[in-house]
Amino acid sequence: MRRIVPPLALAGLLLSSWAVSSPAAARVYFGVGVGVPWLPPPVYYPPPPVYYPPPVYYAPPPPVVYTPPPVNYAPPPAPPTANGGRQSCMAGAYVCPMERPVPAGSSCYCTGNNGGRVWGQAN
Repeated sequence: MRRIVPPLALAGLLLSSWAVSSPAAARVYFGVGVGVPWLPPPVYYPPPPVYYPPPVYYAPPPPVVYTPPPVNYAPPPAPPTANGGRQSCMAGAYVCPMERPVPAGSSCYCTGNNGGRVWGQAN
């Protein structure tokens, strides 16, 4: 019984609202508006009796500020060398380029004409 009461109450409410309602009444009107547009009169503001210009004022010049030159943090470039800037090994009669950089004055070798090593010093 409890399951039937809510749907029946809803159906009764819908039926009662249907019985009380009336058909819709709508009207459509097409018209054309013809007339003179209303414009407000122009507003006139009279000038003031005397016009006072703004006071003469010259702004002072900006202060003179010394700007130091930009600071260069990079080290100076190395002077050009005869061998193009690469390290070389001085091994007696032989001078050969180094494969990897080593400290100046350390021992190094060059390959001689017979395929043997000729020891020298890196510059």
